[in-house]
Amino acid sequence: MTIHRFKTVLLAACVAGGTLGVAASSSATSIDDILDVGKQRTAEAKTSQAKIDRLADETRDLLSDYKTVMKQVDGLRVYNARLERQIANQERRIKDIDESIAEAAVIQRQIPPLVGRMLDGLEQFINLDMPFDLDTRLGNIEAVRSNLDRSDVTSAEAFRQVLELYSIELQYGRGIESYPDTISVNGVDREVDILRVGRVSLVYQTKDGAETGAWNTSTQSWEALSAGDYASAVRKGVRIAKKQATIELLNMPVAAPEAN
Repeated sequence: MTIHRFKTVLLAACVAGGTLGVAASSSATSIDDILDVGKQRTAEAKTSQAKIDRLADETRDLLSDYKTVMKQVDGLRVYNARLERQIANQERRIKDIDESIAEAAVIQRQIPPLVGRMLDGLEQFINLDMPFDLDTRLGNIEAVRSNLDRSDVTSAEAFRQVLELYSIELQYGRGIESYPDTISVNGVDREVDILRVGRVSLVYQTKDGAETGAWNTSTQSWEALSAGDYASAVRKGVRIAKKQATIELLNMPVAAPEAN
């Protein structure tokens, strides 16, 4: 009876030992699996982190590109706004130019008659003025008048030439000059030196200085003057005009204004 129980206990012990061995082996297998899963998750976590880092870098690069593009867009907006203002100004200028061209055609047709009237008025003025440099002054008028019929002379050029003649006439009232000329005094031709002081006095003196005279605006003729009163002054004025003497005050005959 005792022996049988021992065998039973031994058998139970063997069975229990086998069960423990199986359990130990199963436990070892589960730990390895857990470790493998942990390693796999760690590897996946590294891979995911690498993706996250790459996406973060790409996002940062895209954000930088976006900011750069937005700056360019803002610059283009400012540039386009300025171009629009410039285009608007150019359109206004084009409109003004078109209107000016239309008006210029009308003005151009009116210039030749205006130039003709200006020349006629200037010629009349010269004929009524003191008779100095008549050949030159009247010759300039005829030269400009002949240009009006030339096809190669524009209306603008003809108008400019007339204005130049008016400017020359204006200068005559501010200077002093002397030149030789032949004049008629009481029906007798004389070789004289003419002295012009602006437009206030026009006198003459014969080459030998024996006779001195002045232009009388009332009678429109030359009249002899007292040699003792003006001979020396006229002689000195001729020398001043020829730059042979220094400028000084001169006692010259001046026509007094007439009362109306």
